[in-house]
Amino acid sequence: MKKVVQMFVTVFVVAFLLIYVTARFNTFRGYSGGETLTVYNWGDYVDPDLITAFEEETGIKVIYETFESNEAMLTKIAHGGNAFDVVVPSDYAINKMKEQGMLIPLDHSLLPNLQYTDQRFLDLPFDEGNQYSVPYFWGTLGIIYNSEMLDGRHLTSWHDLWDESLRNKVLLVDSAREVIGIGLDSLGYSLNDTNPEHLHQAQRKLFDLVPNVKAIVGDEIKMLLANEEAAVGLVWSGDAALIIDENPKLDYIIPVEGTNVWFDNMVIPTTARNIEGAHMFINFMLDPENAAQNTEYVGYSTPNRAALEYLPEEITGDQRFYPGPEITDKLELYENLGRRMLAYYNELFLEFKMHRK
Repeated sequence: MKKVVQMFVTVFVVAFLLIYVTARFNTFRGYSGGETLTVYNWGDYVDPDLITAFEEETGIKVIYETFESNEAMLTKIAHGGNAFDVVVPSDYAINKMKEQGMLIPLDHSLLPNLQYTDQRFLDLPFDEGNQYSVPYFWGTLGIIYNSEMLDGRHLTSWHDLWDESLRNKVLLVDSAREVIGIGLDSLGYSLNDTNPEHLHQAQRKLFDLVPNVKAIVGDEIKMLLANEEAAVGLVWSGDAALIIDENPKLDYIIPVEGTNVWFDNMVIPTTARNIEGAHMFINFMLDPENAAQNTEYVGYSTPNRAALEYLPEEITGDQRFYPGPEITDKLELYENLGRRMLAYYNELFLEFKMHRK
């Protein structure tokens, strides 16, 4: 009987230790409450020193994970199994997450630093009243080019990309909405057009662009343009700022026909285990001095009005990256087109890429 009792006690102790170790491991991984916070963000999209400062200020350990696209992020969260506390999706993805019940409403009383956000970046169509999201960075899609490699020529329009003098000199980002959007914008159509005939017109016009396209690439576009491997590129404004910092010969323009203006916002998904810590992190990033530091590191435009006071004039006064409302009010946000229409855009883009071969 004594041996049975000892065996029972031993089994109980081992079981207890296993439960304790598992709980501690999950906490370390960011899958449970107050001691840790798991942030899911784009790659190299926050100053690591700010993560360290937040940890020292709050005592909360930050687990930082990254994604390469909104679609990859949505898929991972939808499949569950990962307790992300703060996520940084783009505008149309936020709309999709709201529709699918993937977001927790924000407690604005825990976000006093939200007051420093420029009003023109609040209450936007993808999240009216900012019930679920607060601005992180914003920017535009446009053209970067090296005028010295174009015999002194300056570009102003999407139409310039079709000029015969640019044969084999243009790099495009590997993204359906952006590339199909070039065709749509050049024809005067909306970036959110769902008319099949308009989309086919845009695709046919893109087929005519093929001789000028040197390559369709990913993140390496920054290095290729900075190293003058190509004269022209389709890039986001923040990438353009980093490229120009590496090679001042290049310039960035917002095409006269218009383009996409985008916003990346911080949200708290329903997977969150540390909701209080998530609010603390968001509020920390909204602090004007922290936002300014983050802006200098990342290179994209800050929506934090008060942060501009801590940034040099050479950054805030650059109209290429901080265009006024007279320009941004004419630009378009991407809308959530739905799964079927997005698949159609991807199909048209794939056919365009195949047409190059």
